[in-house]
Amino acid sequence: MDVRVTEEQALLRQSIREFAEREIRPYVREWDEAQRFPPELLPKLAELGLMGIQCPERYGGAAMSAVDYCICIEELARVDPSICLSVAAHNGLGAAHIAAFGTEEQKQRYLVPLARGDKLAAWALTEASAGSDAAAIRTTAVRDGGCWVINGTKQFITHGHSGDIIVVMAVTSRERGSRGISAFIIERGTPGFRAGKKEDKLGMRASETSEVIFDRCRVPASQMLGAEGQGFVNAMQVLDAGRIGIAALAVGLAQGAWDAACAYAFERRQFGQPIGAFQSIRAKLVDNAGRIEAARLLTYRAASMRHRGRRTTLEASMAKLYSSETAVRVAEDGVQIYGGYGFVKDYPAEKFFRDVKLTTIGEGTSEVQRLVIARQLLA
Repeated sequence: MDVRVTEEQALLRQSIREFAEREIRPYVREWDEAQRFPPELLPKLAELGLMGIQCPERYGGAAMSAVDYCICIEELARVDPSICLSVAAHNGLGAAHIAAFGTEEQKQRYLVPLARGDKLAAWALTEASAGSDAAAIRTTAVRDGGCWVINGTKQFITHGHSGDIIVVMAVTSRERGSRGISAFIIERGTPGFRAGKKEDKLGMRASETSEVIFDRCRVPASQMLGAEGQGFVNAMQVLDAGRIGIAALAVGLAQGAWDAACAYAFERRQFGQPIGAFQSIRAKLVDNAGRIEAARLLTYRAASMRHRGRRTTLEASMAKLYSSETAVRVAEDGVQIYGGYGFVKDYPAEKFFRDVKLTTIGEGTSEVQRLVIARQLLA
């Protein structure tokens, strides 16, 4: 399989890189300290097609391929992983779920404004007692005439405060287990739906995370997304693709951390020469460059298969596991290369180090990825 990027993809990478350097890099520290996703960035992202990267053109999207999506995510993460996380969650979870399983009416009503950047998407599966064991959710949806009444609390939801449209999974039939979970589309401002506690996070701080609370939240039956009882199954399908996005984010973060460490290694002088001339530093840079490229190829392979309509449960988990754990190592080595300066906020190594850990947790922990891979390989 040829995984070399095309000339068009090289131009795409360059345009996203220039955008990130111009519109994001000057504000990275400001947004991180404020724990704020900048809404003023949304129209600029939308202008490049980054709010509807893989959405069909008829819904206002850019209709890019899965590999194109990875390139976009990489280049944003190279500059600011937290802004990238918000873009990935919007595209790869909320909007993707509607695009894959929504009715034509739902797509016209919700996908179009999401793809155009007029509205921001959120996706709510995780709960306090249902993290890795996502099928154990307790949020319920009970039929009442022509409506569903939703009660429960979701946790660790990206855009829980700022999202305009949220896809939420709820139990509609407890007896059927995971086959009794359904998905619903809920708009901000719906009575009974509100944001809860906003989390004060270690990293990815410009991508807001919070609880969302449903208290007798009544929605019309037309708000069900997909078939009744298929919400969990569909959510797992969305996560297969979402893991490729997180793998791409980890690759971009690792590349950003490597670029910063490499530049510093040849600026910082000790014992009369750049520290990049010392064998121990060069070994870190060389070894990590190989690891990043291997992670990129795993990610592009999964994306290419996804684009061709093939199942990618195994390949997506492999890419997510290897890329995220590679990124952790690269970010840690970056702090080591910076030395004392890697421990202070004036230099980028510190933020990459804080941000990177989420890549081994979000959209399935490393432990869960190993379980998924084991099931696929050893069944």
